[in-house]
Amino acid sequence: MPNSITLSNLSWSTPDGHSLFNGLTLTLGPERTGLVGRNGVGKSTLLRLIAAQTPPSAGTVSVTGRIGVLRQEVRPTPGETVADLFGVSDALVVLARAEEGTATVEDLSIADWTLEDRIAAALGQVGLDADAATPLASLSGGQRTRAGLAALIFDAPDILLLDEPTNNLDRDGRAAVLDLLAGWRGAAVVVSHDRDVLRAVDAIVELTTLGATRYGGGYDLYRAQKDLELAAAAHDMATAERQRDEVRRAAQARAERKARTDSAGRRLRASGSQGKMLMDKAKERSEASGGASARLAEARLTDAEESLDKARSRIEVLEQAKMDLPSSGLPAGRQVLTVTDLHAGYGAPVVRALSLAVVGPERIALTGPNGVGKSTLLKVLTGELPAMSGTAAVHVPFALLDQSLGVLDPGMSVLDNYRARNPGDDVNAARAVLARFLFRGDAALVPAGRLSGGQMLRAGLACALGGKPPELLILDEPTNHLDLDAIEALESVVRGYDGALLVVSHDRPFLDNVGITRELRLG
Repeated sequence: MPNSITLSNLSWSTPDGHSLFNGLTLTLGPERTGLVGRNGVGKSTLLRLIAAQTPPSAGTVSVTGRIGVLRQEVRPTPGETVADLFGVSDALVVLARAEEGTATVEDLSIADWTLEDRIAAALGQVGLDADAATPLASLSGGQRTRAGLAALIFDAPDILLLDEPTNNLDRDGRAAVLDLLAGWRGAAVVVSHDRDVLRAVDAIVELTTLGATRYGGGYDLYRAQKDLELAAAAHDMATAERQRDEVRRAAQARAERKARTDSAGRRLRASGSQGKMLMDKAKERSEASGGASARLAEARLTDAEESLDKARSRIEVLEQAKMDLPSSGLPAGRQVLTVTDLHAGYGAPVVRALSLAVVGPERIALTGPNGVGKSTLLKVLTGELPAMSGTAAVHVPFALLDQSLGVLDPGMSVLDNYRARNPGDDVNAARAVLARFLFRGDAALVPAGRLSGGQMLRAGLACALGGKPPELLILDEPTNHLDLDAIEALESVVRGYDGALLVVSHDRPFLDNVGITRELRLG
């Protein structure tokens, strides 16, 4: 029987009563499915429901096949090793006794002589230089994700559940994920914002506040279909606005005709040329007719407004946020930063003999495997870490946006965060800037810690760039933890930024879309 996942009338709410799913019905067949949607819509929760890690509030989850789960982040416990992650620690102990000649008859009956070779093969498939005894705590976050991938390959489940598998991975690690998906012949459900990963799937399911929609094919077909949907929704909204305006004009015309008729009736009554009974009957008919017309007009206007609200809500789901920036004023020949024979690191240098110069509005990508010193270099440039030797200097005003958006104080409102970084702006000026980044009215008063990932990105961009943009923008893995809409909004802002750009990223589509002019590969 083919591997599949069936969700029937599934509902789930957060502990505070916020409903993520209500009557969700969906079948995920024996194919590779990408699961997308804005942050906070419930993608990771849905994976936990499928994996039976979280019980539904209502409805059922039926799974045909054995599930393997890649956690979004592998957090080791003290002493935990790669063997523990693979679930083979006891089997390796038995094998060791057998090799030492101290095994019992029962040990020999269950000893798996292929185990070590299969572990090595799984680790080799993801390019991880480790063995079964390697402590997980000694691995970087990206290496632990690779170890989790290797454990999945070793376990060989029928259905893969992957939650943001390329977060924190370098180019080789991302390639390992793509290779795994390319060769996977069972079912797979992948929550991801990585467009390269989404190009490797057979179908995409999008979760929105309106429910779940399936799109055949990978990311490019999905994006083309979304553009068509947005155009259709814009057409529907324009039609709904036109119909509402026509109803309003018709209601106004009826009201004006009734006013003229009533005025003529009052003049005729005042003249006394008609009998009182006849005039009273005419007045009753007019009032009855006018009341019916008013009720009909009100009903039509209500229907027109409801149609417009539905069309507008559809636009809000489909449309990407767009934010505009004023000019940074960076001259073309301005020296932006210089690095000369730099050695830097913690204890031992990871950046060695590096020299670099940036002039004018260059757009430079720092790339290379994890651990070669990209983030270390940024810390030296921003003054967070002193150089061991050599020099590194930034000659223009700059802003740093990292993946944790440390520019924001989570306990302060968006407005207060902005004014803390831009003390020269009064409240009105601050609100005008925040409105350009879609924080209007009370939205500007929400604490940063309560924002979604995409909202935090907009707030961070507003605080760092919304007033007078700095002449240098430094981005450190900016697309990690962002949904597709937020990434595309970020790309739009960065494309519109006219200063110099220095970005650390393994996200090749992002680098291509923001117009990188030079790439510096470390390591």
